[in-house]
Amino acid sequence: MPLALLALAIGAFGIGTTEFVIMGLLPEVAAEFQVSIPTAGFLVTGYALGVVLGAPLMTLLGTRVTRKRMLMLLMGLFILGNVVSALAPVFGVMLAGRVVASLAHGAFFGIGSVVAADLVAPQKKAGAIAMMFTGLTVANVVGVPLGTYIGQSAGWRTTFGIVALLGVVGLLGVARLVPEQPRPEGVRIRHELAAFRNVQVLLAMAMTVLGFGGVFAAITYITPMMTEVAGYAASSVTWLLVLFGLGMVGGNLVGGRFADRHLMPMLYVSLGGLALVLGLFTVTAHNKAAAAVTLVLIGALGFATVPPLQKRVLDQAAGAPTLASAVNIGAFNLGNALSAWLGGLVIAAGLGYTAPNWVGAVLAASALALAVVSSLLERRTAAAEGRIVAGSTSGPVAVTARH
Repeated sequence: MPLALLALAIGAFGIGTTEFVIMGLLPEVAAEFQVSIPTAGFLVTGYALGVVLGAPLMTLLGTRVTRKRMLMLLMGLFILGNVVSALAPVFGVMLAGRVVASLAHGAFFGIGSVVAADLVAPQKKAGAIAMMFTGLTVANVVGVPLGTYIGQSAGWRTTFGIVALLGVVGLLGVARLVPEQPRPEGVRIRHELAAFRNVQVLLAMAMTVLGFGGVFAAITYITPMMTEVAGYAASSVTWLLVLFGLGMVGGNLVGGRFADRHLMPMLYVSLGGLALVLGLFTVTAHNKAAAAVTLVLIGALGFATVPPLQKRVLDQAAGAPTLASAVNIGAFNLGNALSAWLGGLVIAAGLGYTAPNWVGAVLAASALALAVVSSLLERRTAAAEGRIVAGSTSGPVAVTARH
């Protein structure tokens, strides 16, 4: 794997850290700005919405520059947002800093996926994408717990200052290690938008929303589930999340490895396994050991879907992959927001803290159903094209139909 993937992984590590570390620092931020915890929660919601909106916006703005230069500009935006957050005098300014940082998120992963795939041989593309996303998964194992500890002991502003420095390292790495790739000739906004007329691209994005949404239906409410149902102390939640992160790292690497060989079977196994494990979590959540093991499996199966889903989008939008790749990153965050909302609804309805697991299981099973539909449509299209090719020698009408 090229060293350039290390630079992309460092950037991904910083982005993953700033996205999730705020969840552990909400009480400190709320106390300093004298706002309620729900109000401070807008720092999470605002970031997620910024990712969804920023992914297509920043990607379209970057169609006129090289991908390397755009990655550097995105890292600069990420640094600026975290510096603003670290120095914010009032809550509104910090919220603005979070939104600015989030605008870089989707486009960085989207463009970075395309760059990573172009750096390696065709049979290694999913593995290269997985290598970049390793930075995001490791952030949940190392960056988030460490950032939370630093924020609680030395102040949350210190955490965001350190994250900004991580962004500087990522920027320098991209500048030094990522090779210049000429801007694709003839690529215009309308060409990028044309990818969304491909039903396979839309199906892959829908799988992303539903499949990864299944993970966050459970993980969003993991603290009350582990403390109120499993019986863990509140202080144990950090280490439980580290276990979840370790599962993410392993699943991401396995997903990347096997997606290069058998992409759709990898999706069947990971989505089917995720639906099953989420359903079982309603039972295993009542036992400490079983809950911990299940948490690792959810992280592993959930992130095993990421490289194949991202590669699926790149393959199906091969003529203009950049925007589709970035929008698919936004789809992950859309799934997070949707599943968190649905999970909150079932808890509010009095169904208990384990009820979001059933929501997650249904979402993952729905993603599996879409994967099957996508595969069947692909086979039908291939069969139809085969018939056209077979009949193309019989006359000019067949030749015209082929083209």
